[in-house]
Amino acid sequence: MNIVVANKIKTLRKDKKMSQEEMADYLNMSQSAYARMENGESHTWAIHILKICKIFGIAPEELLKVESSHKTGSSDNAIPELSHTVIEHYEERIKELKKVIKDLKNNKKLLNS
Repeated sequence: MNIVVANKIKTLRKDKKMSQEEMADYLNMSQSAYARMENGESHTWAIHILKICKIFGIAPEELLKVESSHKTGSSDNAIPELSHTVIEHYEERIKELKKVIKDLKNNKKLLNS
């Protein structure tokens, strides 16, 4: 849950064009403490959930909601898109290797003839 909330806070902050330092000031914490929270290394967001929701104009339920990557246009799509790209890359590589194997078999047949 930490990572989900951390990523959502980071996205909301960037959408609002705020710096980590501005958010840290608003929450009365150091910038480094805020950065740890935004990176998912700290769960202090729970202490500040009402202030965080107020600055972004959202309900706490919205901050905690796990969204499907198909519903959002944010960086949540990065993992499925990356997976799809990796799969396509490996499928292409498999085709290339199958062709190499076929060519090697054909060359072996020619040499044995």
